[in-house]
Amino acid sequence: MSSGEVFVVAAVQAAPVFLDREATVVKTVGLIEEAAKQGARLIAFPECWIPGYPWWIWLDSPAWGMQFVAKYSQQAMSASGPEVVRIAAAAQAHNINVVMGFTEKAGGSLYIGQLLVSDEGQVMASRRKLKPTHVERTVFGEGDGSDLKVHPTSIGNLGALCCWEHLSPLNKYALFAQNEEIHVGAWPSFSIYEGDAHALSPEVNIAVSQVYAVEGQCFVVAPCSLITAEIQDLLCDSDTKRQLLKLGGGAARIFGPDGRSLAKPLAPDAEGILFATLDLQQIALAKAAADPVGHYSRPDVLRLLFNPEPQRRVQRFSSGFETSDQDEGEPALFRPADEVFQ
Repeated sequence: MSSGEVFVVAAVQAAPVFLDREATVVKTVGLIEEAAKQGARLIAFPECWIPGYPWWIWLDSPAWGMQFVAKYSQQAMSASGPEVVRIAAAAQAHNINVVMGFTEKAGGSLYIGQLLVSDEGQVMASRRKLKPTHVERTVFGEGDGSDLKVHPTSIGNLGALCCWEHLSPLNKYALFAQNEEIHVGAWPSFSIYEGDAHALSPEVNIAVSQVYAVEGQCFVVAPCSLITAEIQDLLCDSDTKRQLLKLGGGAARIFGPDGRSLAKPLAPDAEGILFATLDLQQIALAKAAADPVGHYSRPDVLRLLFNPEPQRRVQRFSSGFETSDQDEGEPALFRPADEVFQ
């Protein structure tokens, strides 16, 4: 980007067509087109946008929730499936970068994923949430260090995390250290346990996004989903569950590197898109005051130990312990003894 160039970004606050991958892809392409018409160069979607967040895990026993598992798995999306091709084509057609939350299906397992697509229609990454939160671990597997990566784009260095990944200081520091300039912090909805679990409230989690911007001196685009009557009716078979999962919960935000809010929030039950104009030169002003991975760090006292390599479940090796059929860039886990102990 040229010095002083400014651009528009967009944060989605909307509900998916719950448990309907195809219909939500159609809605996704429509929102991409809408944001591009408003001049946006980046659009960010909520956590588990396709096919929706599995709210049943917070409402009852795992046995009760099993009624939703087969359909949820069926409607999850492969990171290289035809839906990804369609979303990438929409990004290219409208010259817009896309960061989209989705439930990834890989083999027999599910992961909380984020797809990063460039404005040229190239899939830059499909990352996984490093550690699912609380009861999410009854549904989802976990990512690895390769999922903590910042990507160069036409609008700046772009990174992403999901939900309470932002509560892990080391996750954040790993991205700050890669000179992250624009961060997408994706959230599901904030109506679960409203009034009974303050840590899940919009007050706390909006603050988490805001603090991320100040700590990293970067722009934070924080999309958020919401609970509609259709979702509530499907998942809540009692008044108690309706109290646990209330309508609304939307709280999308966009923050600058000094922590200021850059877009007027929507009502918690309103669908729409937030827009804000970003000027990357503002980052230099913030960095001059406090750069936690530069002049404001103390590496003689504290350092991050970070393994960015993908962790493979299966590693092929020959009888001589030489690796074979190895993925490019993957570390050699099995080597001859004389090499290991040299």
